[in-house]
Amino acid sequence: MQPAPPARPASEGRGAASEAPGPASASASAPGPAPVPGPHDGPVPVPVPGHVLVVDDDPTVSEVVAGYLAGAGYEVARAADGPAALECFARRRPDLVVLDLMLPGMDGFEVCRRMRAHGRVPVIMLTARGDEDDRILGLETGADDYVTKPFSPRELVLRVDSVLRRAHAAPIPAGRSALLEGAGLVLDPAARSATREGAVLALTLREFDLLAFLLRHPGRVFTREELMSEVWGWDFGDLSTVTVHVRRLRGKVEADPARPELIRTVWGVGYRLDLPPGDALAGPGDVLAGPGDALAGPGEPA
Repeated sequence: MQPAPPARPASEGRGAASEAPGPASASASAPGPAPVPGPHDGPVPVPVPGHVLVVDDDPTVSEVVAGYLAGAGYEVARAADGPAALECFARRRPDLVVLDLMLPGMDGFEVCRRMRAHGRVPVIMLTARGDEDDRILGLETGADDYVTKPFSPRELVLRVDSVLRRAHAAPIPAGRSALLEGAGLVLDPAARSATREGAVLALTLREFDLLAFLLRHPGRVFTREELMSEVWGWDFGDLSTVTVHVRRLRGKVEADPARPELIRTVWGVGYRLDLPPGDALAGPGDVLAGPGDALAGPGEPA
């Protein structure tokens, strides 16, 4: 399946959208003439540049995605398979990778693993699969987000914006970063590091942000909609994204992920972080699901 481009794509026939699939690259500015500053105008804000690698074996999908990203001001490189993607990655490390899951020869999971072996880079996976196991595996290999085909190219650009904003967030000045602690967890927002009982936690960008947000609000229940808005910065999207991230996070911070005691499901509402007695008290009136939080009904958090 392919994203259906609107009648007037952002950068049709220009930039990365017009290149042949492979390790070529191009850049484009947002459409429309830029205003000319007057003699007394202040400096014109310049958007932070971003280099995005788009990996998809479907030339139509690749062209549309690259065109919209280029039209939004991103510099774009394209690759049609795993080896070409790794070659592009080695030649110039991108700020973010839009990675198709179903690639010929080497699938997106393996490509993501090999990129991750060389360090942190945000990854948004494109997939025609809606199965939750695939989403979990994608997150496990280090993906920060996923988009299921067919998708809106404009929505994908917004998700790229959101992931890069968080990845490029200005560090908190030294001496002003309060550590987030509780239940043996220690998070340093400035260094974006996390430990549990002294052991380093390998958290993705979203997992770190989700855990930090919950640690800042212990004992308070949040719906998936609220978490998507506060942590992801989205007012739209697939709510199962939150569910999958919570499950992956539990696998890293809970002593027994099958019987979570830290990140709990609140029946019919959402999720809540409970700290041990003495650290924080659970709010009154919140009814928790039983062991393993296996009681959630259809469409409810689990």
